[in-house]
Amino acid sequence: MTLGSLAPELRTAVPGPASVAAVDRLARHECPAITARRARRAATLGTADVDPIVFAEAVGANVVDADGNVFVDLCGGFAVALLGHRHPGVLSAVERQQGRLLHAMGDAYPDTTRIDLLEQLAAACPGDLSVSILGLSGADAVDGAVKTALLATGRTGVLSFHGSYHGLSLGTLALQGYKASFHEPFRAIAHPDVRRLPYGASLADVRAALSGGDIGLVLVEPVLGRGGIRPAPEGWLAGLAEAARSAGALVCFDEIQCGLGRTGAPFAGPAAGVVPDLLCVGKALAGGFPLSATVGTPAVMAAWGASGGEALHTQTFLGHPVGCAAAQVVLRELASGLCGRVLERGEALVRAFGTRSHRGLGLMRAVTVRDGLAASRALLQRGFIVLPAGPDSIGLTPPVCLTDAQIDAFAAALDEVDP
Repeated sequence: MTLGSLAPELRTAVPGPASVAAVDRLARHECPAITARRARRAATLGTADVDPIVFAEAVGANVVDADGNVFVDLCGGFAVALLGHRHPGVLSAVERQQGRLLHAMGDAYPDTTRIDLLEQLAAACPGDLSVSILGLSGADAVDGAVKTALLATGRTGVLSFHGSYHGLSLGTLALQGYKASFHEPFRAIAHPDVRRLPYGASLADVRAALSGGDIGLVLVEPVLGRGGIRPAPEGWLAGLAEAARSAGALVCFDEIQCGLGRTGAPFAGPAAGVVPDLLCVGKALAGGFPLSATVGTPAVMAAWGASGGEALHTQTFLGHPVGCAAAQVVLRELASGLCGRVLERGEALVRAFGTRSHRGLGLMRAVTVRDGLAASRALLQRGFIVLPAGPDSIGLTPPVCLTDAQIDAFAAALDEVDP
């Protein structure tokens, strides 16, 4: 077996001494709010009681830490590495692009790679979704959707849902319904006109929230990601879209985590029978490079008007050539059997759960355990990278290259930590 398809191989305690020493260095120079780590002697802040491992290398479904320990990455780098870490096609495209053009000039002077990507993204998206604004992060994509909806409808209001996670930029903070603590310190300068309902709320409640005529955007994840890997109730997205459009609001599906094949369909919302007015994609889009997109219909995107010489919405690294080259590889994989492979690997993963209750679609799954955080930590000690998906479950968003041997080893470890 080669690195990428290995079961865990642990040489030290987890975290090992090299990881602990590296986090000591990190603690001196990184804002303490970023990486959870044990309290240092000089620290007065309440922090985690254990250090993370420190990544040194990754390929396929494996991560190697600073101590040489080999892990199976069942998170896929926050769902980014759907094709696997260091996918050979992505690497080849990146190497070719770096040899030609490393940086262009955003809105001023585009490059051919960006133009090619926009054409391919339009071809990959359903319905009339064919006009895009590129960004670097999921939050960028959501920001683009919010701005588009305001320009198109003239309304400032946004309806979102509890459990949703739409990013932590200043423009998206108030939209997320995952944790109030993310939003509260910045309430005074965050979006002032956001309403939230429970995920899967009754359509009567949705219509009531929309009845005031001030909501221009209904923003929803077709499958809650960070909020617990929960697919929308059957038929709910269609009812939600009908209610929104009847009230004059646009519908945006945040498919930053669940899109681009992750659920076994190109996009989860359209697979449920609904094409939105706006679609946000990111994470897996560029195979590990930072790239995102807000995709809309021509009619909706026309609300921006023509450029007057200085773009109304742009950034220095808009449509970065290397990321655009990598994303074309991902879209080609999406068009050539990726979804079928995701479904097959997802079924294999579900079989490993045995009789445990579980939820999700494709390679976006959560499985019930007694204690999600405790199980996640215990599995890391056995060489598996997972995250809690709520107090009583763990979430799995692994690469599609996950092998049967890796799945079998995970099943055995899960039975050990949560018999």
